[in-house]
Amino acid sequence: MAVNATRQQIASFFLVGIPGLQNFHCWIGIPVCLLFVLTLLGNSIIIATIKLEPSLHQPMYFFLCMLATNDMCLASSAALKMLGIFWFDAHWIDFDVCLTQMYFIHTLCIMESAILVTMAFDRFVAICIPLHYASILTTSMVTKLGLVGLIRGVLMVLPCPLLIKRLPYNTKYIIHHAYCEHMAVVKLASANTLINRAYGISVALSVITVDLGLIATSYVKILQAVFRLSSQNARSKALGTCAAHVCTMLVSYTPALFSFLTHRIGKKVPPSVHIIVASVYLLVPSAVNPVVYGVKTKQIRDRVIDLFFTHKKLSEK
Repeated sequence: MAVNATRQQIASFFLVGIPGLQNFHCWIGIPVCLLFVLTLLGNSIIIATIKLEPSLHQPMYFFLCMLATNDMCLASSAALKMLGIFWFDAHWIDFDVCLTQMYFIHTLCIMESAILVTMAFDRFVAICIPLHYASILTTSMVTKLGLVGLIRGVLMVLPCPLLIKRLPYNTKYIIHHAYCEHMAVVKLASANTLINRAYGISVALSVITVDLGLIATSYVKILQAVFRLSSQNARSKALGTCAAHVCTMLVSYTPALFSFLTHRIGKKVPPSVHIIVASVYLLVPSAVNPVVYGVKTKQIRDRVIDLFFTHKKLSEK
């Protein structure tokens, strides 16, 4: 156990990985690596496609670029250390590095949720008030919405590592997790952690309730507008533009809610199940989102196919 002699504080933590499945870490690392590679590759293709195609320089696709960038950062924050644990037995992590990882993971998760809200707002404006779409969602407004999501995440999570820094860590240093998750770190403190727990649950509940509430409100309005359309073809087209976003929300929020609830009230859920779900929450949406948008969004799908076949034809020549 590494201890800082000047303040008698633990200087590093030991990340177990997935408790009970240590013998399978080598195999578990394979899907983690594949998901990480798919995340980097898929999101890079999405960003490059939108950048290269002038017709995609629209608010909807700018928000998609934000989501892709956030997904790559989020996956990188967790997957690299997880692969170090699973494949290289690199279980130790410095105290401050652990807090940094925790800060980035939770900040990026909150930013992800904010981006999904802005994407729901984009679809609301496009379907419910299409004549004002260009005047409402200007480049300036898109930038401001992105900055608001970033600032909210940065400020909401900032107190978490600061509150942890004031806690004494004298004896417990083993984190039964695959990465530095807020509550997993707080539980190891040798002092009363009520403030930390209260703040952590307040942030999680406020983000989930506010963001899901805004998204739900947007889609209720969207559905009302869609079913007022007289043309069946128009209804199908309007719903089709929202399909990818709905899939993304389901993939993102379902494991997030399960992880949040099991960490606090699911006492009978095995730790290995909780940690696997928590890892799925970070890695799977980031890998699936570009696939969903690539398949569901015709403009992106067509542009990717054009780029691929053009490159293939040129290489054959």
